[in-house]
Amino acid sequence: MDLMQGLNEPQQRAVACLQGPLLIVAGAGSGKTRVLTFRIANLLEHGVPPYRILAITFTNKAAREMRERVDALIGDAAQDVWLSTFHSFCARFLRMELEHYGRYAKNFVIYDAADSKGLIRECLKELNIDEKHTAPGVVQAHISDAKNRLLDVAAFTAQATDFFAEQVAKIYALYQSKLQENNALDFDDLLMLTVELLTKNEELRTKYQKKFQYILVDEYQDTNGAQYAITKLLAAEHRNICVVGDADQSIYGWRGADMRNIMNFEKDYPEATVILLEQNYRSTKNILAAANAVIENNLTRKKKELWTDNPTGDRITIYEGATEKNEASYIVREVERLHTMFHVKYGDIAVLYRTNAQSRNIEEAFYATGVPYAMVGSVRFYDRREIKDIIAYLRVIYNPRDTLSLLRIINVPRRGLGPTSIARMMETAEEYRISLFEVITDAQLLSMIPKLSAKVKLALEEFAAMVFTFMGQLGTRPIHEIVEDVIETSGYAAALEEEKKED
Repeated sequence: MDLMQGLNEPQQRAVACLQGPLLIVAGAGSGKTRVLTFRIANLLEHGVPPYRILAITFTNKAAREMRERVDALIGDAAQDVWLSTFHSFCARFLRMELEHYGRYAKNFVIYDAADSKGLIRECLKELNIDEKHTAPGVVQAHISDAKNRLLDVAAFTAQATDFFAEQVAKIYALYQSKLQENNALDFDDLLMLTVELLTKNEELRTKYQKKFQYILVDEYQDTNGAQYAITKLLAAEHRNICVVGDADQSIYGWRGADMRNIMNFEKDYPEATVILLEQNYRSTKNILAAANAVIENNLTRKKKELWTDNPTGDRITIYEGATEKNEASYIVREVERLHTMFHVKYGDIAVLYRTNAQSRNIEEAFYATGVPYAMVGSVRFYDRREIKDIIAYLRVIYNPRDTLSLLRIINVPRRGLGPTSIARMMETAEEYRISLFEVITDAQLLSMIPKLSAKVKLALEEFAAMVFTFMGQLGTRPIHEIVEDVIETSGYAAALEEEKKED
């Protein structure tokens, strides 16, 4: 197969450049995914073993798309390429190597943002800190930022110079302690622990530096301190690191992304080859002219000029509304005009907004005028209550020490447990320095908890037996079968049916 067919000249150079550091400055719509995909295919065609290639993207969707494209080009030979997001790579690495760390078992669970915030709420309550004055979300952001900058509890505490920072340091310390008790890592821990292991364990670092002969990183402008450290550590042996990015598209500074990582790539790798992808395949000339006019005001950027062979296109309309309601009314009028005069389908029109709070006036305007609309991404799949409940069941089955997940489902569906009974069981766990699950499975300890009825004790006994049953099936049955059985055996499906009837 001729991999260069259909690529423009800069794209061909990027695909063909296989030795040494490579910075691909890829403007929007310039075919960077195609270049990355063809570059992986070219490495494989040149005899590089797939397991020696590490390709990192920023979203699972991008990773899946790249995997599908490489498979289409090369076939089964691409299956062993390490192609994933940073977090997925780190989770896989830690599952294999966490024994070198000592503080966590390999069956750790991963807490998402909602789980993390819930645990921080617990910490605030335990430390008698009022949520009204110290919002869990704000604390969560500070802890996340600290981890992205590779500051552990001790380092963060040492830097705390005012009352609020000192308070966050106390919460951070308790939060980490609770994570460890639950054998749980949050998303930022995945990165931070990976850096710690690679930095402190020379044998492990050498093993992975030798393993990954070629490293490719997409959206490099969005990497934070921890992600930057991971790529730099892994690339130190062979220095065959290819990063693709565009400082002009850096929009994640608010969540730790450091644009200096891409700006300083040539300082980190003085021998680097730099290739600009400036031809845009996506937009019209008018759109590119506007974008270029805006971004050229950034005087620190690497100079490039996007261009296209596409038509000039319609001129861009800018409308400034006096109020948000006025803005929403204009949007509805424009949608109706496009639909009525130009027969544009409603489903072919998209309205984008920066914050969820802005959607209310727009929704109300659509509703009032009868324009059909659908909200996209208002509640993410994994944020739905039912999904989080089932994931909590699976986490407890995988890791019974995960108290946060256990608290979520210990009374879901209802088993007759009230807040007081749960609080007393938690107190018993703390008193005996054991996990909540160990309390549930100890008949003697349960008998010591006042006002716990025989019916509740039986329900807890059945719950524990169910968990043990599914624990024994891990690794021997397909996970989807276990999920189906959990939903039925736990009574969750029946409870949902009852909810439907009540509705």
